[in-house]
Amino acid sequence: MTTKEYESYYVPSQSHWPIVGAVALFLIAIGAGNYVSTLNSGEGGIGGYILLAGVCLVIYMLYGWFSNVINESMAGKYSHQMDNSFRQGMSWFIFSEVMFFAAFFGALFYARTLSVPWLGGADNNAMTGAVLWPEFVASWPLLVTPDGTETTQMGWYGLPLINTILLLTSSITAHLAHSALEKDNRKMLKIWLGFTILLGVVFLFLQVVEYMHGYSEEMKLYLTSGIYGSTFYLLTGFHGMHVTLGTIMLIVVFLRVLKGHFTPTNAFAFEATSWYWHFVDVVWVILFVFVYIV
Repeated sequence: MTTKEYESYYVPSQSHWPIVGAVALFLIAIGAGNYVSTLNSGEGGIGGYILLAGVCLVIYMLYGWFSNVINESMAGKYSHQMDNSFRQGMSWFIFSEVMFFAAFFGALFYARTLSVPWLGGADNNAMTGAVLWPEFVASWPLLVTPDGTETTQMGWYGLPLINTILLLTSSITAHLAHSALEKDNRKMLKIWLGFTILLGVVFLFLQVVEYMHGYSEEMKLYLTSGIYGSTFYLLTGFHGMHVTLGTIMLIVVFLRVLKGHFTPTNAFAFEATSWYWHFVDVVWVILFVFVYIV
């Protein structure tokens, strides 16, 4: 007979939120596909409305599901083992995000070091370049495509450099907020967390300004501007989407801080959000180097 005490493990009741999320993602996929196809053909359609319905349903699902989790946590139902499960889940989520960006950086590497030189006749493709595109110059960034599409390179100075400084600074303020939480200094926690959110919002605003500049008649840097335009907007755009998600997470955490949530020993949601924010910052530094500078 053992005298070891086992920790209770809370098992929630059946939830309808997973099926709600599945339906929402289905609507988003169908709506986005229909919207893009009708947009290119110039015909009207209901794809946009289906997409909007899916997005609204996702927001409803996230609000309801996370409200349940927060209420369960505040009620003291979660054990140390449950906390480890949350940490493992968040770790795998961030790993999946790492692989997501690795795929896009891999596409950028493939285009820069293999595809573009091949079009110019590199390796065993000499006749390809000579016969098909004799005047094509293989260089990166590819500002003139083989079909004659011209664009302009987005420089690393100016808004991109300012945004880099903003995100690096936000990593520091996020760390300071975490340190304040560990010391149970609620005042500094609110101040540093508020600064982090402000820096994230300013970053997103400046990225919108940068995109407006890119789509101006002066630069003509469009998503359709060859491989350079497509990789530029895909990488920076998806990163911007992740910054948006991270900022929303920070705002939710900030609202919970205002309500008195989190203690130095019970603050997984804050820690998970901090992990995600630091990950987004690291991705931007890599992106800044290989998309803007190199």
